[in-house]
Amino acid sequence: MKIRAFRKFQRAYQELPEDIRRKVDKQISMLAKNVHHSSLHSKKIKGKEHIWEARVDVYHRMTFEIIDETIYLRVVGNHDEVLRSP
Repeated sequence: MKIRAFRKFQRAYQELPEDIRRKVDKQISMLAKNVHHSSLHSKKIKGKEHIWEARVDVYHRMTFEIIDETIYLRVVGNHDEVLRSP
């Protein structure tokens, strides 16, 4: 699948520490190959019909939506902050 990132995701990504950005890059690569890869723990966000979340690590998440054959990355960061405004 193709990957695109909204500006909000790009800004949040730039604010992450380098080690977390490397983890995000790895998870995005897996996401492009298999949205349901076990390390992503992908699941739909309750109350947000078309938005999904994926795990970066224990403390960080990213959200995305799938439109046609493209994954649109929405936001990335601390678990609680990301899920407040996915």
